[in-house]
Amino acid sequence: MIGYIKGTIEGITQDSVLVENQGIGYRIYTSSMVLGQIGAMHQETMLFTYMNVREDGIFLYGFPTTEELDTFKLLLSISGIGPKAALAILSVLSVKDLSLAIMAGDVKAITKANGVGKRGAERVIMELKDKLTIEDVFGDENDYSDVDVNVGVSGNSNSMEDTVLALVSLGYSEFEAIKAIKQIPGAEQMESEELLKAALKKMF
Repeated sequence: MIGYIKGTIEGITQDSVLVENQGIGYRIYTSSMVLGQIGAMHQETMLFTYMNVREDGIFLYGFPTTEELDTFKLLLSISGIGPKAALAILSVLSVKDLSLAIMAGDVKAITKANGVGKRGAERVIMELKDKLTIEDVFGDENDYSDVDVNVGVSGNSNSMEDTVLALVSLGYSEFEAIKAIKQIPGAEQMESEELLKAALKKMF
């Protein structure tokens, strides 16, 4: 089993990257989100890989983080979700946004993936929702490094849950509610009323 491949980028296609390591070129299939971030030709890269052996060949799938790879393998465990569908999902949703969509039961967000219909999205939610908690969504502030985030669950997580419920009662989806709270610095220290006001400001 190949755990990861480190080498230089020698080719990029619509759904894969060619990585050269010690004179051997490895074609690694990945999501379009990864391809948009992976870098330019001849730059060094490292991808954690999953090998899929089929009758028609051996295929490598890779991602720059173990979290992405683990999510890919988790998606493959779902009946009816193969590598192509799993990559399609990870092409439109980051790992954290996929977790948000699953927790919120947001079928529409998952069906944005090419080739994934309503039934497929419902299976993803049904089979993975029980494996996630609100701590999974709020636990890693680095997944939203593009915004000023300092949210954890070591503090007042009950306030977060109460605020999510309050926002849903106002007509927002759970996906929108959780994502808004995720962007509030110090949310774990706020009481429900203060957090709700701050979250509503993020909605406008």
